[in-house]
Amino acid sequence: MKKAALIMGIIFLMLTFAGGGYVLINHGEVNAGYAAVPSLLALICFGYCRKK
Repeated sequence: MKKAALIMGIIFLMLTFAGGGYVLINHGEVNAGYAAVPSLLALICFGYCRKK
């Protein structure tokens, strides 16, 4: 389970950077949730990895 959470955390981290890039490319006119939601999920996954 720890390995799966680590892999999911890495995937969500990549989605965070992709979402941040998307927001920057569109000059901030799109919702910042494209970067904020995956970053929250990445933090949850990495926190689970550290706790176990």
